[in-house]
Amino acid sequence: MPRISLSRRQTLLGSAALGASVFMPAISRAQSRPILTHGVQSGDVAHDGAVIWARADREARMMVEWATTESFNDARQVPALAVGAPTDNSGKLSLTGLPSDQDIFYRVVMEDLADGAASAPVTGQFRTAPNALRDVSFVWSGDTAGQGWGIDEDRGGMQTYATMLVHNPDFFLHSGDTVYADGPLQEEVVLEDGTTWKNVMIAEKAKVAETLTEFRGQYLYNLMDTHVQAFNATVPMIAQWDDHEVTNNWYPNEQLISDDRYTEKSLGVLSARAARAFHEMMPTRQIMAEPNRVYRKVSYGPLLDIFVIDLRTYRGDNTVNTEQEGTPFLGPDQLAWLKREMLNSQATWKVIASDMPIGMMVRDGDAAMENGANGDGPVLGRERDIAAVLSFIKSADVQNTVWLTADVHYTAAHHYSPDRAVFQDFDPFWEFVSGPLHAGTFGPSDYDNTFGPEVRFAKHPDEGQRNLPPSDGLQFFGKVDIAADTRVMTVRLMDKADTELWSVELEPVLA
Repeated sequence: MPRISLSRRQTLLGSAALGASVFMPAISRAQSRPILTHGVQSGDVAHDGAVIWARADREARMMVEWATTESFNDARQVPALAVGAPTDNSGKLSLTGLPSDQDIFYRVVMEDLADGAASAPVTGQFRTAPNALRDVSFVWSGDTAGQGWGIDEDRGGMQTYATMLVHNPDFFLHSGDTVYADGPLQEEVVLEDGTTWKNVMIAEKAKVAETLTEFRGQYLYNLMDTHVQAFNATVPMIAQWDDHEVTNNWYPNEQLISDDRYTEKSLGVLSARAARAFHEMMPTRQIMAEPNRVYRKVSYGPLLDIFVIDLRTYRGDNTVNTEQEGTPFLGPDQLAWLKREMLNSQATWKVIASDMPIGMMVRDGDAAMENGANGDGPVLGRERDIAAVLSFIKSADVQNTVWLTADVHYTAAHHYSPDRAVFQDFDPFWEFVSGPLHAGTFGPSDYDNTFGPEVRFAKHPDEGQRNLPPSDGLQFFGKVDIAADTRVMTVRLMDKADTELWSVELEPVLA
């Protein structure tokens, strides 16, 4: 790989030019050099590695070098990866052999396969996970570009990403609805105050996604935002999915018979295309034998393990969810995996990153239920999988579990206790909800008493208000800090203006 030496000023100027270029029409191949079209991303950071993502405007060799200094004086090269049509010119490279607890600087160059011309480099950075105790800080949220609210440059774009970046977190947990493949945008939306929301448009956002190209376009659209690009270049991501990566409230056996927007009616076909696009366009660490698998464990040192679960891919049909014998939610393989990995975890805190909340009722139409909650009463339907997880945590004496989620488009703190619950074979625990990042705001939800939730805090629109635009300010994220000296976890619920709305300090149980 050619060695590239840039001053800090040159790097910043190159990044600014890139940010402007992504809003232009397709660039002529007559250019002498390729370009990186949508910035860079890193993800699934470990103590010794990470995944790096980038995309070229043509077939190219993706070349990455990394260093422990911003000057790249100690740069090391990674074997190149050919990118082209099979992945829409995107590529992911795994960095390995990295030093733990170290700032890593990386830069990506795309080299033309035909003439060897090299793109301008685009740089990024992250910090590897520690092997020893140190403070850990991360942010989480969900829901990007939903309900018709895309990139309005006159209103500052996706500003919550800029707010999160100020906190310089170790990583970002995107809790699902990373895109809205079922949510076409209109060029203009007139707001209640008489002003006009003006969406940046691309062809793939003008209709529901059905083809692989259209699903890929959902991700590329979000990556056009300059705040998203700046955030991704500095903060590594742990990405999971929920429903809108495919279509609203989907389940694997569903047929979209009554939705005239779709010519492809099979959710089996649509979800396979969506899963491929998700992993192509997100910096996920894929498993060779199961390339579309979303659930996984990401370890971040002695203080924290993150268990990313998938409540979408393995579920049964959306019904009234009151089957006595239960109905699949996590599925047997994922459930066994989660129990095994939690039992083997040596981390102080075990965060279960869920794409859906436990006790909030999320409906699919008039009668069917979308998540596990189904109304007050005993454990039925999908609740059986949740009960199995909670009972296992108690019986196996797995300490210090916390659930983080998004999905419902407002922010809340829930405490669950058997003292308030119909089902009582579990230990008390917390669940924290945050979002949307950049989408419509809704709420509040109804609650199911099966597991005894108590709302300790909630922030949402007033009763009767629905789909408030991001410009109204009700956009949310959560921040988690774990102190190395006390191992106390502090959870804060924040808004787009960086206002701390609520917080709690959780004392760990130590062996």
